[in-house]
Amino acid sequence: MLSRLPVRAALDLRARSTALPSSTFAARRFRETHPEIPPQSAPAEQPVRQSKSQTLTTASQTPPSPTTPDLPSVIETTIPAPKPAVPPTFTEPVTLTESIISLLPRLTTQSPHYITAHIHARPYILTAGDTLRLPFLMPDVHSGDIIRLNRASTLGSRDFTLKGAPYIDERLFECRLRVMGVESEPLRVKEKTKRRQRHIRRVKSKHKYTILRVMDVKVKTLEELIAEGAQVEK
Repeated sequence: MLSRLPVRAALDLRARSTALPSSTFAARRFRETHPEIPPQSAPAEQPVRQSKSQTLTTASQTPPSPTTPDLPSVIETTIPAPKPAVPPTFTEPVTLTESIISLLPRLTTQSPHYITAHIHARPYILTAGDTLRLPFLMPDVHSGDIIRLNRASTLGSRDFTLKGAPYIDERLFECRLRVMGVESEPLRVKEKTKRRQRHIRRVKSKHKYTILRVMDVKVKTLEELIAEGAQVEK
């Protein structure tokens, strides 16, 4: 153990001497460094800096241009045109009898009016504001469509009634209804069996009905009928 100490001390001295540079080597490095030369492009940078400051001042003086936000594109929707009414075909004008001429003004002035309209040979007594549920699903109609009933057997008020034989001329009145929608009944299940058979067949049914609302029941006046071409019976 004692013989190894001098060797280790010698190694430590060598390592310290190699780690620290000598003074002559440091002086040589100081002499070999080149003197610092001042930059020659200093005056040329001044106008550049001035131009940058000018551009900054001009940019700050000019007001910012208003930017329009990107608006979303509007989707064009086309509304379908309403269904044209079927023009009635009449060969003769309306004939006004003496009883109609004398009592029709009283009927028109006395409101509200009721009407007995016929749809598929079924009578319905209606007034303005009533809701009618048809016992079937009316084809080719949608919610919002306007329907005019042109077949009626009676048209009257509280004290007066106009009866047809069997129907009243449709040019004497106007009855319009609006389609409100479709209503469906609860699901019905019917069991069908045959004699001496254990098999049971279940039939399911769920019918749909069209809902209508009466908008207006109007009785035309004598002036309107004469303007449309009605003739007075002589």
